[in-house]
Amino acid sequence: MAGDPRPSPTAQEPPLPDPQERLAAERLFGDRLALAERYVAHLASSGIVRGLIGPREVPRLWSRHVLNCAVVEELLPQDARVADVGSGAGLPGLCLALARPDLRLTLIEPLERRVQWLDEVVADLGLTNVRVLRARAEQAKDEVGEVDVVTARAVSALVGLLDITLPLLRGTGELLALKGRSAAQEIEKAQKKLARHGARSTEVLTVGDALLAEPTTVVRVRL
Repeated sequence: MAGDPRPSPTAQEPPLPDPQERLAAERLFGDRLALAERYVAHLASSGIVRGLIGPREVPRLWSRHVLNCAVVEELLPQDARVADVGSGAGLPGLCLALARPDLRLTLIEPLERRVQWLDEVVADLGLTNVRVLRARAEQAKDEVGEVDVVTARAVSALVGLLDITLPLLRGTGELLALKGRSAAQEIEKAQKKLARHGARSTEVLTVGDALLAEPTTVVRVRL
């Protein structure tokens, strides 16, 4: 006899940042902090109900997700055109848009339900520097247009990520891939692909050291 299906996850109250997280959020978002808080509320409610965020992630939405992504803004040049590949719940794309209103972001996401959610959140937050594109990254080159930086988080290992992100740069610019402790090993495994794409330099960076208990690890690939 088949068991009952699992109940759908329910919306939760957004977590309050602890004092250190609050200071980091104030530093990163400035006068747009209220919008960042509203975004976290979206993640904790409709983001969970519609399967973009796991319920267990709610207590660490600030530390592990929003702030972890927002600190990458220090690596982005002024007025950069950014394509965020596999944007999902807007990580890191929406976090960067909130922290840096000068950026022009295209959030690339192939799944319709995620695109619909992103469209709703972008509209609710009034983010005029963001557009959402439903597409697979490897097929989006013409629609995206000129790009200075490509970002990606939790999309795939670097060796596979290069093929779907670097072509968007059209031969010039950089990839910022948010990674974990295996970043150096991923670079080693991707050496042939990096050479094939003409990468000029590849390095592992940490950002947010002065703001976060656990800084963010980023692999930067420059063409």
